[in-house]
Amino acid sequence: MSTILKAQNISKQYRLGLVGTGSLKHDLNRWWHKINGKEDPYLKMGAVNYRDKKATEEYIWALRDINYEVKTGEVLGLIGQNGAGKSTLLKILSRVTSPTTGTIKTKGRIASLLEVGTGFHGELTGRENIYMNGAVLGMTKQEINRKIDEIIDFSGCEMYIDTPIKRYSSGMTVRLGFAVAAHLEPEILVVDEVLAVGDAEFQKKAIGKMQDLSRGQGRTVLFVSHNMASIQSLCTRTIVLENGGMSFGGNTNDAINFYLNSKNSVITENFQDRIDREGNGKLEFIDYSLTDEKNKRLTSLYSGQKVIFKLKCRSRSQNLQNLKVSFTVYKKNGELLATFMSQLTNESFSLKNSNEIIFGCIIEKLPFMGGKYNCSIIVWENENIADYLQNAFEIEVIDGDFFGKGKIVPKSHVSVLVNHHWYLPSNF
Repeated sequence: MSTILKAQNISKQYRLGLVGTGSLKHDLNRWWHKINGKEDPYLKMGAVNYRDKKATEEYIWALRDINYEVKTGEVLGLIGQNGAGKSTLLKILSRVTSPTTGTIKTKGRIASLLEVGTGFHGELTGRENIYMNGAVLGMTKQEINRKIDEIIDFSGCEMYIDTPIKRYSSGMTVRLGFAVAAHLEPEILVVDEVLAVGDAEFQKKAIGKMQDLSRGQGRTVLFVSHNMASIQSLCTRTIVLENGGMSFGGNTNDAINFYLNSKNSVITENFQDRIDREGNGKLEFIDYSLTDEKNKRLTSLYSGQKVIFKLKCRSRSQNLQNLKVSFTVYKKNGELLATFMSQLTNESFSLKNSNEIIFGCIIEKLPFMGGKYNCSIIVWENENIADYLQNAFEIEVIDGDFFGKGKIVPKSHVSVLVNHHWYLPSNF
């Protein structure tokens, strides 16, 4: 296969705290060095992109010395923590921004889906936006006319296609944007983590479309996701970015194992040190525990065991109403296993005369096979997210006697167990 994309020594530098990369003085200084054939003096400055550390320098490298090649028909995955440089690399590839140093060489047309609603105008209808967005991406009017019914059908937004985009949900906007980009028939399709906004049915359809583009039509796809299961099923090769640098590149399974076992993917269980919280901050998680019904802390978890998950939160206020909470369990590859939500059981809570509250969730029979799992936690206040911690803590489950039959459930590809039994009915 021939090389369709080649990145050589790609670096991107930003100046912290300001809009743009520098002042007029800096720009003139850079210009003067450039016309005299000298190196940019500010490229000698710049800290490594450690987003969880306090800045000690004025400039940082969002990307540093990235080199890779992509073959025709290949699906390349990009994984890494938030702030590792994935989106910056895709924006450089898509010509949204330019690299500070280095070059990218490509062959053919590039279609990008980087952010929800990119290129859409809120006052225009979905149909009008298809024509406008298609034209921006390089499609002719005749080409759009020929494909518009197919685009609308793929998006699943036919009922609202003549309604202004400003009335669409974020998921509907993503559906329409992806449908346009995918039907551009680009040589290279660039997809950032926008599919996470769509529902499960659309994610499955979108991944199927990308597989068809690469395997059936020989197109090239660059795919960014935090969902390791999607990366594993779709990508032929994967790159791991870490603090703006490329720490691994190769086989997808090897890349996922490298990322999950790297020091930067280790879960920090001291919630108070977490800086990656999302929410309005009215309530914050500060600790968790796993206990039995006698409030004894559990050091080991077994399949079928009764477990109480406790989440401790602190608030700046002593009067919060309509609090709801959940924790979600994922396999190490990012595949969702189970969600335990107070909304599903129609339970809500209030915080009165105290700055702390403890939520408890009773699981009568722990339904997981032996293995290690990641847990994310979220708390709402009046339907608004107060605090959300992705990969808040890890649990390790040991295979146990889930069905109470005196035997351990044998190892298999199954991760979740459901209490059931078989019998011979008298009629059909």
